[in-house]
Amino acid sequence: MNKEELIINNQQLTINSQQSAKNSQLKIVFMGTPEFAVASLDALVNAGYYIVGVITAPDKPSGRSMQMNESAVKKYAVEHKLKILQPEKLKNPDFISELKLLNADVQVVVAFRMLPEIVWNMPPLGTINVHASLLPQYRGAAPINWTIINGETETGITTFKLQQEIDTGNILLQKKVSISENETAGELHDALKELGAQLIVKTMHQIEEENIVEQPQQSTVNGRQSTDLKHAPKIFTETCKIDWNKNADDINNLIRGLSPYPTAFTNLYDKILKIYSGEKEIINHQLLIGDVQSDNKTYLKFACADGFINCTDIQLQGKKRMKVEDFLRGYKV
Repeated sequence: MNKEELIINNQQLTINSQQSAKNSQLKIVFMGTPEFAVASLDALVNAGYYIVGVITAPDKPSGRSMQMNESAVKKYAVEHKLKILQPEKLKNPDFISELKLLNADVQVVVAFRMLPEIVWNMPPLGTINVHASLLPQYRGAAPINWTIINGETETGITTFKLQQEIDTGNILLQKKVSISENETAGELHDALKELGAQLIVKTMHQIEEENIVEQPQQSTVNGRQSTDLKHAPKIFTETCKIDWNKNADDINNLIRGLSPYPTAFTNLYDKILKIYSGEKEIINHQLLIGDVQSDNKTYLKFACADGFINCTDIQLQGKKRMKVEDFLRGYKV
């Protein structure tokens, strides 16, 4: 199924859930911070669910002027006049007291911090997490990035109940989506953001109807942790540096999996060069690994183990992001 068909099917799913949720008395506390979480919050609001509180990250100074910056979730909550809590520490007694006073039936968590047990175990119907992978695969902080970095052709969204160990709770619902050959992490992020919004509405509807079935995650074989599980740890700077000794497929997957953020990079002489997109060229060559080739007009490519990566969208340290042809008009290799 392509993404257009997926969107159409899920739009109908949302309409059906909205019609059932208009008179809902289910009280929901929503927890999230980035733009990815806004889509799920918006879907719940539009479906008619009663959001009794929104928990998000505290405002933080950013930029050269160090102005206070609000999270994407807070901006949405302010616009829709939802109650907002922004605890520095989730075990703070004052925050715990405020959370209890909201008297939520269920909590929904999308792209938020790890919760202490006193928080996730508070509501009678539990705490539901929206995770951007097909659990138990790709547990961790960066599932969207790692599925592409590892060259997967399929991923999806999972809603599951939180428990003590991260991303290990019982699965509620899952939805698969294909990953196209040239898809970037940013493009997959946007597709899964909308899919997650659809799935959390369906999950809430089934919880309300008391017809949802919890499925334990099959992550062990004969009592031992499965060796087939792939994980999605946080992305660090060293993850983003391109190793030109690898083959073109692996390097291209790294570039796609880190685009547009935090972005794969290499060195162009004495400066950092970020590569947002490129084209792989499988060919035998006699160049040194990492050698750069260019006609100073239309192409800029680096030699790797089995060919080249032809850069198409780049940003040199101290410069703006631009297409390689525009870059070469002002920079000679």
